[in-house]
Amino acid sequence: MFPSLAHRPWHVFCRVSLQHRAPLSQRSPRLPHGWRSGGIHNLWFSLPDCRVASLGLGKVHYYSTSGSSKDDPPKSASHDDPPAEKVLSDAAIPVLPAPGNMSGSTPLGLTKTETIQVKVRAVLKKREYGAKYTINNFITAVRAMNEFCLKPSDLEQLRKIRRRSPHDDTEAFTVFLRSDVEAKALEVWGSHEALARERNLRKEVEREYQENIFRNQQLLKEYKDFWGNTKPRSGPRATFLEGPGKVVMVAICINGLNFFFKLLAWVYTGSASMFSEAIHSLADTCNQALLALGISQSVRNPDAGHPYGFSNMRYIASLISGVGIFMMGAGLSWYHGIMGLLHPQPMESLLWAYCILAGSLVSEGATLLVAINEIKRSARIHEVSFYEYVMQSRDPSTNVVLLEDAAAVIGVIMAASCMGLTSLTGNPYYDSLGSLGVGTLLGTVSAFLIYTNTEALLGRSIQPERVQKLTEFLENDPAVRAIHDVKATDLGLSKVRFKAEVDFDGRVVTRSYLEKQDIDQILNEIQQVKTPEDLESFMLKHGENIIDTLGVEVDRLEKELKHRNPEVRHVDLEIL
Repeated sequence: MFPSLAHRPWHVFCRVSLQHRAPLSQRSPRLPHGWRSGGIHNLWFSLPDCRVASLGLGKVHYYSTSGSSKDDPPKSASHDDPPAEKVLSDAAIPVLPAPGNMSGSTPLGLTKTETIQVKVRAVLKKREYGAKYTINNFITAVRAMNEFCLKPSDLEQLRKIRRRSPHDDTEAFTVFLRSDVEAKALEVWGSHEALARERNLRKEVEREYQENIFRNQQLLKEYKDFWGNTKPRSGPRATFLEGPGKVVMVAICINGLNFFFKLLAWVYTGSASMFSEAIHSLADTCNQALLALGISQSVRNPDAGHPYGFSNMRYIASLISGVGIFMMGAGLSWYHGIMGLLHPQPMESLLWAYCILAGSLVSEGATLLVAINEIKRSARIHEVSFYEYVMQSRDPSTNVVLLEDAAAVIGVIMAASCMGLTSLTGNPYYDSLGSLGVGTLLGTVSAFLIYTNTEALLGRSIQPERVQKLTEFLENDPAVRAIHDVKATDLGLSKVRFKAEVDFDGRVVTRSYLEKQDIDQILNEIQQVKTPEDLESFMLKHGENIIDTLGVEVDRLEKELKHRNPEVRHVDLEIL
């Protein structure tokens, strides 16, 4: 394979170890024959394409068999190695001469040097913000005055920043940097300890002020109770003049009268069926009074403890009403019916009972018609059928009145039929069976009310068709790529909460920002970027503005969604 070396024995053995580089003048000449012990030489190993290999510096011991005995120990040069600083300061990298160029102008033992330049990637230094970083926080003027005990005149001297308002009734509002407010507070009060003392003093004054307000409210209430309240009807009271409030008030009045007359009929006749009807009317009156309380509480405005309002109070009142119907109505009716079967009693004349039942049938029927008309009107507004409106319990108060009055009408007919059989046959068992039938009817109504109101309180979703309509509206916007994790919850009283994860198109949002900017000015800013610091300032400036533009897009989508769908009261669009 190597003809030029076939006739020669192996006479050179090399051992390489890390050491300093020897001067070129001390290297042994590269001769084909007769190599001697040339001492210790430090070599740079290079590749023909001038790329440095990872072998580093080396110390080579030469051994020869041509002059001395094979067993002679190796000899090393007597000169000292050059210092490492001298070697490392040399930027030249020696390269072995290319094959076939040995007879050129470059002398043997010398190497050609080239300089390699390596480009280092510039990286910005990472900032450490720590566990708490509030320098870039914004606070409102009210917060600044309350938390840092400042006056409006103190805030006039600070830098004002206009930001987007989170409320629908205002476009933008003024905020201040928290760091500026803290510095101003220290300037005004002198130290953190003095600021803390002032805070505690103001809290004590605020507590005394609240106590005085409470005391004055109690005195005002007593004054109104004594002299009478001459103020016009308030909002909650006006709710009982129309809609579900009107239905409930009519039902309370009629059921209260029915209970009084049915109770007199039971005392006079001793009929078990009449007792069940009297208990039925009493349960209806109590439950509808509870519904009226739920309606009055549901119209209260949201507060800090209940940000989504009190609309669920109607469902809570209806749920308690269902439980009350089961306990008071069904339970007592079953008990009296069972006792009538076990211990039958003779009954007096049932003439007055029939008259009272007839009057109750007319009154309960009138209340039932009022509830039916109200549900038809509401179902027409929501574009659903009568059956769907009742089954979905969209208006729990009207639903309770409807079902109670329907059960009352059926119960009156059932009680009258059983009492008639008792009058014809003289057998009191028919009357007891009528009481059991009325109790079963009330139990069925209570079970339906408990189920529907429990489903409403658990936070049920709206119809899939409506969810699809809201999703398509968002997906048709050019700034939106996709919509994920959609949740549309019925809050009751025709209120819907809509939540979705939105994947925005960054190019469209950026173009929306650029359309409002001066492109020539931005181009001049780009041309002035010369250093990484200039680039960082440029990117931070426009990056912050693009984030603000994204927030504007979110606000726009929320407002349009509420405007096109009035039932949607709360919208939460989260950026994906």
